Amino acid sequence: MFRVLLRMQIRSGMEREFERTWLQVGRAVTDHPANLGQWLSRSQEEEGVYYIVSDWADERRFREFEHSEGHLAHRTRLHPFRSGGSMTTMRVVYAMTGAGAGL
Repeated sequence: MFRVLLRMQIRSGMEREFERTWLQVGRAVTDHPANLGQWLSRSQEEEGVYYIVSDWADERRFREFEHSEGHLAHRTRLHPFRSGGSMTTMRVVYAMTGAGAGL
């Protein structure tokens, strides 16, 4: 599995609208056949910082999506909210499901 971690700094006062827009445009990512899921999390330590985790079947198909028209449209909708950010990519070595996962 290939994982992408985005760190996004959102402009002050735009956090709730960013969350709504992210949810509205999220299908641009999750409808891709190689996408395994994505999650939006808000930092509890840093004001206006969000993390997006997106899992993919493999890097090649993520890179295809990354350069697609669908991704460009997705980024265009979210860009006005951002004041900064970064991207980290990784390969999942092991995955363990916790006992509470079925709750």
